[in-house]
Amino acid sequence: MEMKGQVVIPILVVFLLTVGFASLIAMSPAVYAQGKSSPSGSEAGSSKLIGAGLAFGLAGAGAGIGLGFVGAAGLAAISDNPKMQSRVFIFVGMVESIAIYGIVMMFIILGQ
Repeated sequence: MEMKGQVVIPILVVFLLTVGFASLIAMSPAVYAQGKSSPSGSEAGSSKLIGAGLAFGLAGAGAGIGLGFVGAAGLAAISDNPKMQSRVFIFVGMVESIAIYGIVMMFIILGQ
């Protein structure tokens, strides 16, 4: 038996944790040999863009992964019982609302 799917997820988790930890260290103010100062316009704007991108990107990625699981289970349920189609659409809409919340958060972050 091959277990490719079970091996990929831990590797993906380790990769994401490594990238996240490295980005936290890179953004740490202790890394730079400068005195404390208020962020200039470009630094404040770039932080907003990074935050908005993360909000939209992670929400979209989470919705995509969730939609894959819900879609597969929904197709199986519809093939067994075609009357389940309306319920499956409700669950798909719930998963898609996560991406909509990410877009709303992106606009809130960029609007400030």
